[in-house]
This record gives sequence, structure tokens and C-alpha cells, in this order.
Amino acid sequence: MDSLVGFAHAPATAILRPPSTCASKKKINGLRAKLSDDNDSLLQTAINAASLRFQETHRPEPLFVDPYAGCFVPPDVQMDMKQCSHHYCLATKYIDEKLLRTVNHIDGLKQVVLLTDGMDSRPYRLSWPTSTIIFDISPDRVFKRAAEKLEGVGAKIPRNSLFLHVPMESSDIQQSLRAKGFNGNQPSLWAIQGLPVMTLARFEEVLYIVSNLAINGCFFLGELPAWLVETEIGMKSSTRQWMDKLFMSNGFRVDMISYEDVARNLGKQLASEQYKNILFVAEQLRFSDDQMETWRREFQRVEDQGDEEGFEEL
Repeated sequence: MDSLVGFAHAPATAILRPPSTCASKKKINGLRAKLSDDNDSLLQTAINAASLRFQETHRPEPLFVDPYAGCFVPPDVQMDMKQCSHHYCLATKYIDEKLLRTVNHIDGLKQVVLLTDGMDSRPYRLSWPTSTIIFDISPDRVFKRAAEKLEGVGAKIPRNSLFLHVPMESSDIQQSLRAKGFNGNQPSLWAIQGLPVMTLARFEEVLYIVSNLAINGCFFLGELPAWLVETEIGMKSSTRQWMDKLFMSNGFRVDMISYEDVARNLGKQLASEQYKNILFVAEQLRFSDDQMETWRREFQRVEDQGDEEGFEEL
């Protein structure tokens, strides 16, 4: 399978596999990336993102406060105190608020799946409600280095919450999540920011995994590398149309979120530099695999018992 390398456009180092199809639900292999000591591109990308969070935290009126970003960045990090807000930081603020607002409206067990670069501090810095299980899917080597840094500064997961890591390199992401306790019959909330996604096929696999595991009505939000779109759309297709087709083919209704609107709503001025990501929120319209299996079993039970009232309820 192709490796997922780079938060932004980056050259590929691929392990090829046949492309997946979404015509039927089937097991999908892991999101594999070769990580070695002499190749730190994933680590450096994660540090760069942490640096932006560190700088935002130290602004006079920050969009958010990340008290742990500093443990990831070098001591001589250059501080940029421009008045304009960086797209990444605006997206981080938007995702933070959407995650907390949504998860606080889920009754009972709350499942949050973060697809990250390995240095996402959300599990530690956000005020998760009781009974929240947070799953992090990220490059294992980066995650382990980040975990050591966080332990060194005394970072703690909120009380009555649970944090579990699933390596991006796992041979079967879906099975790994289930083995960690993910329940495909319960609500879940998914966010992607920083997960190294190198090709459109690999992002389609991400969508496929979420589609299989998230129940009807769940949300998937975050940032999609814009260059994936630029390599696919033709003269007769807009980014909006391309996004609709991509997400709907996997069972999602998607909305593209304007960075300019986010900045305006927060009373901030957006930085003028070019930014190669698309901010989105998508709602799952299908039933998860586990929901379908539960329904199938119930249908079989009613059929075996000849329960006509049961059929009507189904």
C-alpha cells in the first residue's frame, strides 16, 4: 500500500497495493508508511505544525492555548507575531470548537477518533466530557517521541477519559480500532488534521474506513490537502462538485468551510499567504458495518420466529 507522507504536497515513497473499491464493504489494510531514523520528514512536518500552535499560544489574544506545543519545538524557534492569523491555526480553532460542541451532545459513551501527525495535543489540552474515549491514528514513531515529551512535562489526559493510540502503519486500521474497544454501534466523531495523506487513493481509504465504522449521523471534519483536488478535477468540474462526488460516493454529505468566514466570525484577519488545504465538515448518511450486521441479525431472528409484528417494527 502507498505510504502516507506529508501534511502538504510532498514526494512519494510508495508501497503499492490494488486500489480499493467502495461498491461493497470489505476489509481494508493499514495506512502504511516506512519510517526510518534517516528520514524525518514526518517528524519535521509535525514539529512545524506544533511550532504554529506554539506561536499562536503566545500571541496577545490567541485563538487557542496549547500549553504542550512548546515541548515539541526547538528552543530557538522563530516567533512570528504578525497580526494576521495563519490558516492552520484558524482551522485548529474551528476543529477544536466543533469537536467539543458535538461530543458534549452525545449521551453515554463518546468516541472521538483523531487522525493526526502524531503530535496532536488535543487529547491533553481540550476539556473532554466524562466517558470520552479518544483514539489517535498517527505515525507510530512520531507519536512515541511526542508521548515521551508530553510525559516529561507532566501532561495528563482529563479525568474519566481514555486515550488510545493506533499506529498508522497497522495492517488493518479497522480491526485495530475494534481491538482497542471501538464500537461501531455507538456514536463517534472523527477529525483529520495532520495525518500524512500522499495520494487521493489513500484519502479515499481514510473515507472508506470512517464510512465503515461511523454510524448514521456522525461527523467527519478536518483538513484535506488541496493539491489532491488539483490533480483530479478537470475543466468541467469545480472543487465543490469534486468534493461532493468524492464524499457522497462514500456515504457523506460534505460542506466546505471558508477560512475567510472562520476568520471573520472570530474577529481575526486571515494571513495573505497561500495555503494548500481544504477545511470541511461531512455527515455520515449510511449505516455503519456494525449497524448493518445488528439489523441483519435482528431481521434473521424475527424471520426465524415468524414474528409479523417484529417485521413491522423493522
